[in-house]
Amino acid sequence: MCQPWFLVPRNALITPTTHASDRRFMTAIFRTERLTLVFLVLAITAICGLPLLLLFKIGLTAEGNLNIAPLLEALQSRSVLRALWHSLESSALSALFATILGTALALVIGLTNVRAKGLLVFLILLPMMIPPHVTAIAWIQALGPASPVLRWLSIAPELGSDHPLYSREGLVLLLTLQHSPLVFLLVRAALRSFPRELSDAARVSGSGATRMLIKITLPLLSPALMAGFALAFVAALGNFGINALIGIPARYTTLPVLVWRRLASFGPDVLPNVAIISVILALVALVAIVIQTVLQKRMRSALVGLPQAPLDIALGKHRLPVEAILWLFVASVLLLPAASLLATSLVKTYGLDLSLETLTLSNFAEVLWRQSVTLRAFANSTGIATLAALVIAGLSILLGYFLVSRKAGQRLLAGIAGSQAEIAFAVPGLVMSIAFILAFIKPLPIINISLYGTLWIILIAYVSCFVAVGLKPVVAAFLQMDMSLEDAARVSGAGFGRRIRKIFAPLVAPAAASGGILVFLTAYNEVTVSALLWSTGNETIGTTIFNYEDGGYTTLAAAMSVVVVLATIVIMVAMNALTKKVPAGTIPWRS
Repeated sequence: MCQPWFLVPRNALITPTTHASDRRFMTAIFRTERLTLVFLVLAITAICGLPLLLLFKIGLTAEGNLNIAPLLEALQSRSVLRALWHSLESSALSALFATILGTALALVIGLTNVRAKGLLVFLILLPMMIPPHVTAIAWIQALGPASPVLRWLSIAPELGSDHPLYSREGLVLLLTLQHSPLVFLLVRAALRSFPRELSDAARVSGSGATRMLIKITLPLLSPALMAGFALAFVAALGNFGINALIGIPARYTTLPVLVWRRLASFGPDVLPNVAIISVILALVALVAIVIQTVLQKRMRSALVGLPQAPLDIALGKHRLPVEAILWLFVASVLLLPAASLLATSLVKTYGLDLSLETLTLSNFAEVLWRQSVTLRAFANSTGIATLAALVIAGLSILLGYFLVSRKAGQRLLAGIAGSQAEIAFAVPGLVMSIAFILAFIKPLPIINISLYGTLWIILIAYVSCFVAVGLKPVVAAFLQMDMSLEDAARVSGAGFGRRIRKIFAPLVAPAAASGGILVFLTAYNEVTVSALLWSTGNETIGTTIFNYEDGGYTTLAAAMSVVVVLATIVIMVAMNALTKKVPAGTIPWRS
């Protein structure tokens, strides 16, 4: 009777007669591992690092030498300088307000005894999952003279008057609402990592809630606040949908819109020009990230003790008013634009009051059945978002394995690939689009096929920009795993492929699925990456909604936006089903 491998003494597995074959076997295993790792590093370098390198080469060199003269010349242009100032101004202001708003919400929900916290967190994070251009369209319809809700309440602005959102303040307001959930997430996660002893000691010493907040909580939160501000700043800097739909009518042009307008007006002939503007945009984003990293390290405080359940401060008689304010905020941020969007989608002509006489489903029939461009856009976005999610899930499992490897060399190489993925995610999507156009506008060598103007270039751009999104939950799952599993598998003779296929892939599959769903959700609705890469026949949902609104087909844009919002909510609810099977913190609103 054969003895199970795990009961056999380790030394007994290797006998003198099998040494030579074992060595060959182990050599083959390590060769497969090395080849896989080298392939991963080269693949991620090809889609993340090289396009950006090419962008910087065109923007900062001439005839092979460093030459910043074109960059300095671009900075002397009034239109570029004005757009740069508008980008910095709107990003900084919106990041500041988003930090204040997100922190206030996190403190109230994270530290007090308000009720229905799970539902509140879900609703507060919902705007973050809705595409920025849909958010902009909804608010334009909610606050304009033709607003169905405001007209029903008889408080709509006069017909013919200026739209209140078409201004710098309107742009900053929408960027604030879009990005405050990012800060909320970071601050709430930081609150949950605090050792309980700190607050207990302060309360025993007689500190009230306000004093404890000023003297202990906020100073300890400073790294998270800095990270939240930087994240909101970079997100606003690269935001295209809100900047375009609000900024263009307000004549408040930012850098992403300037790049889009020049490329849309003059075509690929102005690529060197827009490449330099993109380099400026990328440099601003990278400098912001570096400053944030340095400040975070200086402000970090060493905490003693294990993370525990956060405080649950009893609000007493103030609980009901606080809850009322919270729900009023959620209702005004979600219900007003959502109701306006739905009402606009249900009338035949924009501006008509919604009534039984004007009610129609023809806009939905138009976008879901009659218009070939919308059907194509749904099919294209569903197909490439699904493919990107699957590819990223597979890449993440392999790269995550090497990122937590006990071999320093493997970790170093995998870390190089992971860093490139992080930079591609941090850089604004429009910059990556320009980098991809530069990299793929010519036919590929050897096979002589051009990807420019096809869906493939959008798919590769999605994988490049969002691989970091799918990688994070998988790495978290690997870190929670007991790596003695690998020792046992190696001793029993399992090769690299078999270990991945039979042990690690099944164990991290829920995390990979969660990351894949997040990637799908992000790619399905986005417009920033595909705004410059789409072409006739290769439309995406984001570009089609944007083009409908830009072309004056507001009711069709509203109908398509309603469908997209409903799909987003359905996917978010589906992600809840994975809550118990993925590492804590993987699904944002359940952390």
